[in-house]
Amino acid sequence: MIKKITVFFLGLMLLIPLHSLATSDTKVSIDMHYIVISPTEDGGTNMMNMVNYTNTAGQEFKGDGKSEEVLNVTLPEGAEDLNFLDNQIAFKEVEKGFITTTPIPANQTMVLPYSYRMAKGKEISLKSDYPVQMMQILVPEGRGSIEVKGAEATSQGSFKFDDQNYFGYSIEGLKANQTFTLVYNKDVQPPADETKKAETTSQSGNNSSVTHTAPAFHNPGHLRIWAQSPLHCFNPHVFLIILVAIVIAGISYYIYFRRKARILDERLGADKEEKAFKLLMTKQKAIMDKIIELEESFGDGKLLEDEYHAKLEAYKQHLVQVKLNLRNFVE
Repeated sequence: MIKKITVFFLGLMLLIPLHSLATSDTKVSIDMHYIVISPTEDGGTNMMNMVNYTNTAGQEFKGDGKSEEVLNVTLPEGAEDLNFLDNQIAFKEVEKGFITTTPIPANQTMVLPYSYRMAKGKEISLKSDYPVQMMQILVPEGRGSIEVKGAEATSQGSFKFDDQNYFGYSIEGLKANQTFTLVYNKDVQPPADETKKAETTSQSGNNSSVTHTAPAFHNPGHLRIWAQSPLHCFNPHVFLIILVAIVIAGISYYIYFRRKARILDERLGADKEEKAFKLLMTKQKAIMDKIIELEESFGDGKLLEDEYHAKLEAYKQHLVQVKLNLRNFVE
């Protein structure tokens, strides 16, 4: 049964990446985009980003092949002090943001960590250059709140990460080249019961009510480690299920074989005891026969009295020892 379950989940794990390849229209998509928003000392806004770009093609992605550009990242108008946090990925600043020149290997994910600053009073207008499965926006507790215009956002309430409390928002299913605006107000904190209320957002200039709750946050550090691991092309939740199934199967087989070996040992031990008991019973009968034979020989005058008593004493001592051993089985 465990083997069947393991094979079933393994099949699911293999199908998921194939399905995602089949349904994707672009070679590059963004699995997860994290943004941490916090105020600067001069009243501006600091924007820290960590983005997972996945190459869904079976060959290395080098961009359109017409230039050195691999990935293009558009920054909000007025963005300053761009800081690229991974020195292993080559990048160049351009007029509206920056580009990377490091190819993305086939079926792998490249994680881009970068930050920039928005001046006080500047509107934060974001553009998703590639399809985005999920964007999660984090604001440190007590550092204000955000309003999303042009996309549907959900409140995820307050949570703790690395000894810091954050308030979170989630945006799902952004299309390539879709634009939306973040309105950050460091002086207005989200209500305490925000997780129980619908957050009002604007979709393409029109107001829409959000009535669902987004899934819980994943640890950004854990996601980055997974994205850079050889297993990144698999669904991590399915992989975890398979891993648990393998562990359970291993423990079950270990217990089964240990129990089977113990039963076999007990059976062999019982067989040995039975053989030893039968051997002692045979010895006892043989000694008794020898004693009867000895008495018949002495009665016929074939043995001297001294020889008779010496052999009889030896047989009796041997018989006593055999009976003592038999008593151990009885008791």
